[in-house]
Amino acid sequence: MAKLKIGIIDLVSKGPTSTLWARVMHANLASIMPQVVATWCEQEGHEVTLICYTGQEDLQKELPQGVDLVFICSFTQAALLAYALSNYFRSQGTVTVLGGPHARCYPDDAVKYFDYVLGFTHKATITEVLQNCGPQRPEGKHLSAGRQPVTLPGVKERWKFIQPTLKKAPFLQMVPMLGSVGCPYTCSFCIDATVDYQPLNFEIIKEDLRFLLTKFKKPTIGWHDPNFGVRFEANMDAIASAAPLKSFRFFAESSLSILTEEHLKVMQQNGFDALLPGIESWQELGNKSRTSRIVGEEKVKRISEHVNMMFRYVPYVQTNFVLGLDSDAGDEPFELTKRFVDLSPAAFPGYSLLSAFGEAAPLNLEYQRTNRVLPFPFHFLNNHLAMNLKPKNYEWIEFYDKVIDLTAYTFSKKAIYQRFKANSTTASKWMNLMRVVSSEGYGRLRFYKQVRKNLAADKTFRQYFEGESQQLPAFYKSIIQKDLGIWWQWLPAGALEHNPNAYLLKTSPSLV
Repeated sequence: MAKLKIGIIDLVSKGPTSTLWARVMHANLASIMPQVVATWCEQEGHEVTLICYTGQEDLQKELPQGVDLVFICSFTQAALLAYALSNYFRSQGTVTVLGGPHARCYPDDAVKYFDYVLGFTHKATITEVLQNCGPQRPEGKHLSAGRQPVTLPGVKERWKFIQPTLKKAPFLQMVPMLGSVGCPYTCSFCIDATVDYQPLNFEIIKEDLRFLLTKFKKPTIGWHDPNFGVRFEANMDAIASAAPLKSFRFFAESSLSILTEEHLKVMQQNGFDALLPGIESWQELGNKSRTSRIVGEEKVKRISEHVNMMFRYVPYVQTNFVLGLDSDAGDEPFELTKRFVDLSPAAFPGYSLLSAFGEAAPLNLEYQRTNRVLPFPFHFLNNHLAMNLKPKNYEWIEFYDKVIDLTAYTFSKKAIYQRFKANSTTASKWMNLMRVVSSEGYGRLRFYKQVRKNLAADKTFRQYFEGESQQLPAFYKSIIQKDLGIWWQWLPAGALEHNPNAYLLKTSPSLV
């Protein structure tokens, strides 16, 4: 195989951004798989340049030059930037490859704009691309392994690609690690709902933890597991055997069913400082919180007690909710969430609007079958800028009124003060304030209010939301054009549109 010049681009941001959250945190949100692919390509003898685009850099100056092959990793919200970059590189004769969540969710759209689109990716998948490094026209080639790999290069092997990105972080520097892939739960809206859970090699985890102690006095590590701690004893044994207690700071997303008081005591001893449990709904999805038979007010009380107990052992907790689930109706879901905000003032609530990401979950077939999925451009599919599903039990204006009311309540002066007072550490107080004043708090509230205003005042805007028109409102097009900047000119024709029912068409053509 000829030695190739390879570029790898990790799109953390979908365009330039100057928000406080982006400046502080985006460099800590780098994906692991671009680093893995870079490591595999080097192991095959190729020359590799990796850049992580956080929205702070001049992307035009950062892009690798004169490359034979470029891999781009993208979430769906950055897909249009990825499409534009692919078009730019292909114009120079470079072969382009897309990986990441968007490639898994929308492969049939992505193959229009890339030579290769990768689903589950093993080293053998990358080797196949390297060996057949040629343009695939008029349509790209979709490659996907049957399941996720059972082993991946660890932090020590990936370090040369991790370190330059961490240097972009001004304060907190969080090393990305992975202890498992897949998830044992089957939340119907989740991309990991049908992906078998499998732990990765605990010996590699131990080696990586020891390695990080040679780079940092007290490393901060962000676990990228969809649900950390399923193999709880094995995970804690690996951490405890790597170094003395509290040698590390850990952030992890986990479920309340795992975060029992006994487990939390162990996690406190091992240095866990931030936990992000999913609550999702007051009416369903209770298997992650051991409340499968409890709903409504009783579930709020039970969950609130659990979350408040967590603060005896960890200083920072984010609770995740999904708004607009089919089980939601009337005022109750929103009022219950307000009640939770009052009962657990130290927790930071994270709200997501229910969204259907292409092939991400089998439930999306039902949404498409009932013609509820809207063709919002990928640029807005990040769980808060657009809800691409018509709500089952709400009219659009009614729904946005309730989302605005809940968001305003959560980030009111009273709630901010109560959260500030309830948090025990300066770091937690600072983090919550930063999130409120940045795009996640006040920024989203402003955006929701503008969408609601447009729904009420603009008939064509409302028709798009109702699925009565396919004409993208100018409001959204102007945002995309502004965010892409110079890359707007490279956006391929047709990229603003996609078939929202492509998954159904592929699986059951007769039903479309």
